[in-house]
Amino acid sequence: MSRPIRWLIEYVLPPAALFVLVVLVWHVAARAWQAAYLLPEPLQVWQTAQANAGQLLTATRVTGEGALAGLGLSLLVGTAVAFVFSQSRLIQRAVYPYAIFLQTVPIIAIAPLVILWCGYGFFSVVVVAFILSLFPIINNVTAGLTTVDPNLLELFAIHNATRMQVLFKLRLPNAVPFLVAGARIACGLSVVGAIVGEIYAGSRSDAFGLGYLISATSVNLETSYLFAVVFCSTLLGVAIFSSASLIGATILARWHTAAGEPSSRLDKCS
Repeated sequence: MSRPIRWLIEYVLPPAALFVLVVLVWHVAARAWQAAYLLPEPLQVWQTAQANAGQLLTATRVTGEGALAGLGLSLLVGTAVAFVFSQSRLIQRAVYPYAIFLQTVPIIAIAPLVILWCGYGFFSVVVVAFILSLFPIINNVTAGLTTVDPNLLELFAIHNATRMQVLFKLRLPNAVPFLVAGARIACGLSVVGAIVGEIYAGSRSDAFGLGYLISATSVNLETSYLFAVVFCSTLLGVAIFSSASLIGATILARWHTAAGEPSSRLDKCS
């Protein structure tokens, strides 16, 4: 059996078979229930999605832009905060509980405050997505920067490595896999944050996102359209997660090749 066929059987066939099974069960349940306003048939959802394809694509693009903007901001700010935490235990102990606070407080409680401070529109959507996706970056990168092998730290100290050399040649390479793992978690949260932000804050002035469509279709009991919007939200999350995973795998492969062994990094320090 060739490698592509084996890959299809092992990785593509199982989820595809499960998807077909779920659609069949959904179809049978919808036929038995006979209440389209509660559970439409899969064919109805597909026809509704086709009829509103342009609107769905535009809304998905707008929500994706908000999610990616919030994710990018969380990567920059979260990594910078983690760098500070790794250099000062006092600052970490003082600030870290408030970072946990951002993760534990329900986003629906924070969103109205964000709108009150930032106003309605795209900027508030980005802020909500940023808040929701920030903690995984801070938590993972801080763990990667601080959980370094003590023997390597001692080895760097023996070779009189400076604080910055230890940070960029030892702690940072150690934190790269943690950053990739945090980004994979944060990318899904950023989509959730963008949708929640759109439900409360609306979208851009020239277009609206999936959150607005979810709110409008649920109020009007357009269940088939609501299902289509939910599927678009899911596909958007999967697309961003897959992209983050692919980029992360590429970075890890190249980073480990370029970083080399600790001894080679020490040679660069001396």
